[in-house]
Amino acid sequence: MAKLSRDTLVNRMFSDAKNYPYGFSRSGDFSINESKALAQYGCLIAALVDGQIESQNIEDDGLLAAAFGKKEPEGLAEKAWVKYQKQINRYRPGSVHGNHRPTIVEAEDDDDDKDTIEQGDIEVKIEDE
Repeated sequence: MAKLSRDTLVNRMFSDAKNYPYGFSRSGDFSINESKALAQYGCLIAALVDGQIESQNIEDDGLLAAAFGKKEPEGLAEKAWVKYQKQINRYRPGSVHGNHRPTIVEAEDDDDDKDTIEQGDIEVKIEDE
């Protein structure tokens, strides 16, 4: 694996095609300044959090502490990263009309070797072989 440097990561544009396919600025979740900060510092913060590079100065230590919730985010990049993490890890409830499958309830057995299964308003009879 190639050695990553802080300067290379700051110059690399950060994007998240999975969660923000049209970019941070077009999502409506971030302000213009926050989206610029994410694009500029996102690769650096992601590499610091993932342990790909070591922190080299106080600024890096502050980014790591804010990313892990050990301190309140102070700078624009720290605030944008914390907001980004909250957005991608938020609870997304399913649809009200989502994947509802009818429940199958077994009825009482009859004496004549037939099983009856009720599904909604439909009664299905299954005969044993």
